[in-house]
Amino acid sequence: MSPADLKRGLAAVVFAGFILMGLAGCHSKDDWNNTDMTGSLPRLAFTMARARDGRTVTAEDYRGKVVLLYFGYSSCTDACPRTLSSLADVLKEMKGRAHDVRVLFVTVDPERDTLAVLKRYEALFGPEFDALRGTPDQLAALARRYRVSYSVTPAKDGKPYIVTHSAGVYVFGRDGSIRLLLSKLEGDRPDIAGTAADLTRLADWK
Repeated sequence: MSPADLKRGLAAVVFAGFILMGLAGCHSKDDWNNTDMTGSLPRLAFTMARARDGRTVTAEDYRGKVVLLYFGYSSCTDACPRTLSSLADVLKEMKGRAHDVRVLFVTVDPERDTLAVLKRYEALFGPEFDALRGTPDQLAALARRYRVSYSVTPAKDGKPYIVTHSAGVYVFGRDGSIRLLLSKLEGDRPDIAGTAADLTRLADWK
């Protein structure tokens, strides 16, 4: 190989290295600890009653906050309290940034979850938690909008009252657009620090 060929080869290697570094930088900018859902679901939109004060609220009342949307019911004994407790731990991890976040807990059992019941329940987790109760039509519309499944089977003929529901937590940015699914909170070892980092990053985007 001639000196000229060697120089051209080295130049090509250096150039390729810069390209790879640039691509790596572009990729890392969009890396999240949880699952990126950007553009996959509609903007946050709903109308429901808020347990804290009995007011009818909409998504506009939460504009400017990072919003976490979770469906469940207060008498749930497994997934709901576990998920909400993990979210409370995430907010503690965020320290001074927790005020930028609101967790919306939407009951799928409005028959038993009155506003009074929900107000007591949300108080177990912290001031950033707002429990919401909708009419059957409002609940069905919100669940359909975000592809959430749920069912309520009243007790009958000796069979117990049964409620089932999807267990995912959706995250919306300050502008109401879908951003994340908190997949890292699932299982027995939720990633509290990683999730707090994701939410802090979203809170930093004005």
